[in-house]
Order: sequence, then structure tokens, then C-alpha cells
Amino acid sequence: MTAPSSQNDPIQVKSGSSSRDFWLKEARKTAFQVNAAWWLEFATGPLLIASLIGAAAILLTRNFLPDLSPAVLWSSLGGLISLIAFGSWFFASRRFEKPETSLVRIEAEMGLHNSLSAANVGIGPWPSPTVEARAGLRWHWPRLIIPPLAAIALLSAGLLIPVSSKSAAYPKPEEPQAWLKLESQLDQLEEKDVVNDSYLDEMKERLEQLRAQKEEEWFSHSSLEATDTLEKSHESEMKRMQRDLESAENALSSLDKNAQTMTEEQKSQLLNDYQQALQSLENGSMKPNPKLLEQMKQLDPSNLGQLSQEQLQQLRENMRKHQQAMKDAQSGESQEWQDELLDGEDGQNGEGQGDGDGDGKPGGENGKGGVARGPGHSPGVLGKEKDAVETGDLTGLQAKDLSNAIPGDLLQLQNGEHDVDTTPSKISSGGNTTATGSGGDRVWQDSLDPDEQRTLKKFFE
Repeated sequence: MTAPSSQNDPIQVKSGSSSRDFWLKEARKTAFQVNAAWWLEFATGPLLIASLIGAAAILLTRNFLPDLSPAVLWSSLGGLISLIAFGSWFFASRRFEKPETSLVRIEAEMGLHNSLSAANVGIGPWPSPTVEARAGLRWHWPRLIIPPLAAIALLSAGLLIPVSSKSAAYPKPEEPQAWLKLESQLDQLEEKDVVNDSYLDEMKERLEQLRAQKEEEWFSHSSLEATDTLEKSHESEMKRMQRDLESAENALSSLDKNAQTMTEEQKSQLLNDYQQALQSLENGSMKPNPKLLEQMKQLDPSNLGQLSQEQLQQLRENMRKHQQAMKDAQSGESQEWQDELLDGEDGQNGEGQGDGDGDGKPGGENGKGGVARGPGHSPGVLGKEKDAVETGDLTGLQAKDLSNAIPGDLLQLQNGEHDVDTTPSKISSGGNTTATGSGGDRVWQDSLDPDEQRTLKKFFE
């Protein structure tokens, strides 16, 4: 922290100043210098640790909370640094030096032989002021500057390093296609005003409950099963309502056109069909427009004469309108959800920007491609294509003539047994003489050359 000075400049008298005030002022300056050094000493370690942790915390905050205001980050950093400063000052104050102690440091460095301490307690006179009072202290600048600069660099890195937000790195997944399809059908039915509002509100609420799940659970087994159940229930209700409306409308049409030629039994059957269809429409979850349902309930099919031909025609037309709306919703005639999937966000469907389009037809510029079209590139990118050669059908040929076969060709496969020679072996010994070897005689005669045989004979004589 400090080091003694090697200066030994001579003391020079400074005229026109109070000796006591001069030395006490120098003592206070020395005490402040010593105390500041102790404070920085205590603050260096916590400052580096806090700056390292703070930089990591800033990076995480910018990643998970990209919309957080920079002013909040700067305020948090300021509060953290202030907390470290006050804490370090509190712990370093136990080692702070008083001006009386600084007088001893000064008189020891300048060789005043306790004259300052004695004068401070009133024993002797104050020495004459000097141009410069030395306390033997100097700042160690590398140790003083490097830690704060390192802390500033770490915190600046946390604030300035580009980071991608978590939402950008992991974009929100696309919803299941069944949700988009179901939502499109509900919007279509609501727009045409052919279904009671209570059913539409209930279905939309159930759909929102599925969307309210965590995104990672959208495609879980339970979520997909619930989606499938909801979709099948909706499809079943649309088919039932379409079937009931069609049955009621056919009954009214037959009664209106053929009432004079029908038997009572046929009329009774048509009236029963109408009443069953009306009861099913009243009891089902999906009900037709309340206005249409009320007209159907007030109508007495057995006495169609109470309505004019225009009124009856209007009623049947309204029922056919409801039927057509059910068919359109089931077949997906509008199907905005499919258009969104095919077009993408910008609504492009693979059409070219020039005279050509996205399916690779000639044009001024390349197309953009699309699911329902071709890749969108210009034809002839690799040059002019040659005309296709009519190769015809390929037929395998089987060779019958083996006269031109070469070694290694497989001629045929057949099963057989090894031909083993069982006759005794005949070993030639001594020129053209052929003998059958057996036992020791075979070893003696057939295994030794003539020189070896003579050697053995001579040995055993």
C-alpha cells in the first residue's frame, strides 16, 4: 500500500505562517492519505468479485429480460458499488490513523526527534514550518488503478457485449394445426351467424384453455388427445346439425309438393321426420340461429296452408343456407388456416417477381418457391438441356454359348463328394527302385540318405 520515501531534502524555513497550524494541517493530510489507502485496500477484493458476479448477472438479465430498461441496470450497478464502498469504509475504519499518529510518522521521516509530539502536548515549541513536510508515503499506482479498471471493464462487458435474447434464440413454437383449423371454422360460423352464440363461446373457451398450457406441453400426449376429442366433437355436431336441417327441409319440401297425392301413412312419416329433426336441433349442443329455430318450432307441418308460398320458400332457403354453412365449414372452403401455413408470414405463395412464377416457368427473375408450387428457380441454370434419349425397356440377356467364357466365369453349381485315394503311399528310395515302407524298416531305408546309413551301420558293428 505504501512505501517510505528516499528523499532527504534539507528543511527550509517558510516565513509568515503559524508553526502549529502548518504541522497540524500536514498531519491531517497524511492521516487522510493513510486512511484512504486502507479503504481502497479493503474495497479491492469485494469490488472485483462483485464486478465479476455483476457482469454475469447483467448478461443473464439481458438474455432473459431483453425489454428491461438500461436505466434499471445502471441504477442497480450504482447501488451495488455504493454498498461495497460503505461496507469497505466500515471495516477499514478500525485501522484508520489519527492526526496525532501522523505527527509521529512525519517527525520520524524528517528526523525532528519527537519535537512535533512534544509540541502537540505542550512540552516544547513547534518547529519552524518547512516548504514540504514528508511522511515517507507514496502511492503504488499499479496496485491502486488496476482493480478499479478491471471492475469497470467487467461491468462494461456485461453491458455492451451483444447477446441474443432467450425469446429470440428459442422462438415461440407454432400451434397445432388442429387449433388453427378449429378456430377458422368457429370464426366462419360466427361470421355467417348460423349457430347459437353459447356454443361458439364454449368452444372458444375450451380452445383457449388448451392454448393456456405451457408451450412445451402443447404437443404432449394429453394435450393432443384433448385436441382430438374437441375436434371430433365439433365435427360430429356440425354433421348432426346439417343432417337434421336437411331432414327437416326435405320433409317440408315433400309435404308442400306432394301433399295431395300422399297417403296418410306417408304424411305421418314425413311429419315424424320433421319433429325428430326439430327435437334433435333443440337438444343438441350446437343449435341453429335462434330466429330460425323459433320459426321451425312455430311451424305446423300438417297445416302448411297457414304460411304463404313466399314465407315457406324463405324458411326453406334459410334452412339451406344453414346447411351450406355447415358443409363449407367441414370442407374448409375458405380454410384461412391452410393459407397461412402455405403462404407464410409475408403471404408469398411461390410466385416469381418477373414474368415467370414460382413453378419454374420462364420469366425475368427467379420465383420464391412454395409448398404448393415448384422450387421457384429459373430453368436452365446449368445450361441448355439435351433432348431425352428414348432408351426403351431394358431386357436381361442369358448367354447360352460358353465357348467364349473366360477364366473366373461361373459355369454351374452341383453337389458332390470328395474322391479320396485309399491306396498305400509309395515312396521312391534309391533311384528307380520303388518300395513300400512300413515300421522301422521305412525309417531306416527311406528317411536316411546313404551317408547316414553307413554311419549308423559302422556305429552298431
